[in-house]
Amino acid sequence: MLSVAGLTLSRGERVLFRDLSLSVASGEAVALTGANGAGKTSLLRAIAGFIRPDAGTIEFTAADAAEARAKHLHWLGHLDGLKGARRARDELAFQARWHGADATGLAAAIDVLALEPLLDLEVRKLSAGQRRRLAFARLVAAPRPLWLLDEPFAPLDARWRKALGVLMQAHLDKGGAILAAVHDPLPVANRAVDVGGGR
Repeated sequence: MLSVAGLTLSRGERVLFRDLSLSVASGEAVALTGANGAGKTSLLRAIAGFIRPDAGTIEFTAADAAEARAKHLHWLGHLDGLKGARRARDELAFQARWHGADATGLAAAIDVLALEPLLDLEVRKLSAGQRRRLAFARLVAAPRPLWLLDEPFAPLDARWRKALGVLMQAHLDKGGAILAAVHDPLPVANRAVDVGGGR
């Protein structure tokens, strides 16, 4: 589903890593490990197309890079990317429409992530864990094959880590793939890739 070869990334004057290669297959979860500052987030951002690597290639097997990034992957960063002044209902509807979800997908996301009691609240009034669930909703509402996740479980309690682990496993069982930057173990079977470096 994804192939990265000979990638070199830098931030300012500092090289994060050199000549990194990895692949992610359909049905597979890959955990990016390494110290803070090693370049895990930067690697995800390069795959998502937000930053340009210094060297190397990033290829998607299902489509060219532009189409894959527009239609075949979900990016969920360390920050949730939600507008705090909007009601959760409006923010979820916007996110769902932006990613091509229909009413059925939106209803499924609300149900699976137990969002109904939160929908009339402003996003800024939600807890960090509630905002993370709201951000995850677009992955359910508009299914896409490849999930790029940056510390996906950081603000979640044990109940929701387990619940989202079930959600991730269902995605893998349907042939999806996950590439996640983590400090805590993923709650699904995975292959670890150590990015290395960092401070």
